[in-house]
Amino acid sequence: MPADPTTDIGMIRTIIADLDEAEPLFTDAQLQGFLNLAGGRVRRAAATALDTIATSEALISKRIKTLDLTTDGPAVAEALRRHAERLREEDDEDEPWGLEIVNYDPWAAYRRRTGA
Repeated sequence: MPADPTTDIGMIRTIIADLDEAEPLFTDAQLQGFLNLAGGRVRRAAATALDTIATSEALISKRIKTLDLTTDGPAVAEALRRHAERLREEDDEDEPWGLEIVNYDPWAAYRRRTGA
């Protein structure tokens, strides 16, 4: 069954390109864990997943050159981390500031007590 982009897990899979149904990079439970860590924020969960992939890539792939084949795990890891950072920035831009203007009255408590 393909990733359903109408669900949080499906959106994360789509963002991180984890679309191989036969061999997904993460289980649904792992993606749900990232989502829980991110407080339900899909982009932040996807960023965490990309950081996890980047760490794995850097640890496993290394930089290898044999004959005419070159792999550069650290470069791939860095590209994944840049993508993760961009997702976090996008998430920050979408997050409302939550500013609330309060009319502060230092005498309000006094008036309540005295009935003034």
